[in-house]
Amino acid sequence: MPTIRHGLPDNLPIRLLARGDLVACADLSEDRGWPRDEHRWGLLLGAGTAYGIDDPAGKGLAAACVVTTYEPTHAALGMMLVAERFARQGVGRRLLVHVLAEHGRTPLTLFATDQGRPLYEKFGFVVVGRVERSVGRLLPEGARAEAGGGVDGSVATTRRATARDLPAVVALDASAFGTERTQMLARLPAFSDHFRVAERAGELVGFAALWPSGGSHVIGPLIAPDTDTAKALVTSLASETDLPLRVEIDTRHTELREWLAHRGLSAVSTTAVMARGCPEVPGDWSRRFSPLTVATG
Repeated sequence: MPTIRHGLPDNLPIRLLARGDLVACADLSEDRGWPRDEHRWGLLLGAGTAYGIDDPAGKGLAAACVVTTYEPTHAALGMMLVAERFARQGVGRRLLVHVLAEHGRTPLTLFATDQGRPLYEKFGFVVVGRVERSVGRLLPEGARAEAGGGVDGSVATTRRATARDLPAVVALDASAFGTERTQMLARLPAFSDHFRVAERAGELVGFAALWPSGGSHVIGPLIAPDTDTAKALVTSLASETDLPLRVEIDTRHTELREWLAHRGLSAVSTTAVMARGCPEVPGDWSRRFSPLTVATG
């Protein structure tokens, strides 16, 4: 049966969304075939600025997106969604124009689906990288799950994070992501089912979190000084769950992607990383293996 489409008046206001819009946002995700991800929407609505257009028929949201600002360096745009019944009618364009006007010259980065990429390109976004999504269950391996070798031959050990680790996590994250993200990271322990850090010679050198999404567990962020430490963090988090894993890895981290494939995770998609107003995603990609959440649009 063909999809019934409805015209959307051009004068409908674009409004700020709040926690009370959580279910409507999840409904919008489900409408487009995504997991409902109320858990993720809750994080983004709390840490970012969300914009939406109401369906004039009173059926929830016609469109939504979220901008998470990391002053003063840049902002991340994500969850750009338009209800199927309003697709390809200029609704996404109108919402994007509003967001760009609201955030002026602030450099923006985003993760784009193949469907969304042409729209972003028209507004000056360019592809600066890619992330590969892998899913599956991590198969056993002989190496200890709690340790990984460092680039200098030393050993990084992993353990559960505590509240006392937050300042070191924030500082490490800032060096890897090129900006301070306290408003997001302060929510990470409550958002995650499991949150682990890696230490070497008493110094915190990496961290990773595991959080629920649509019947699976997502690993992200994943910050580490080298691939062996990243493997140790992934292995330790995988040991905490019986659910399938999902992880998005920067495609430049070839060794980790090959290791995940060897351990049973299958690559299922690749997403473009796009930027506007900056030549690339800020920070040190060599330590940034996976973001907190790939909120695509």
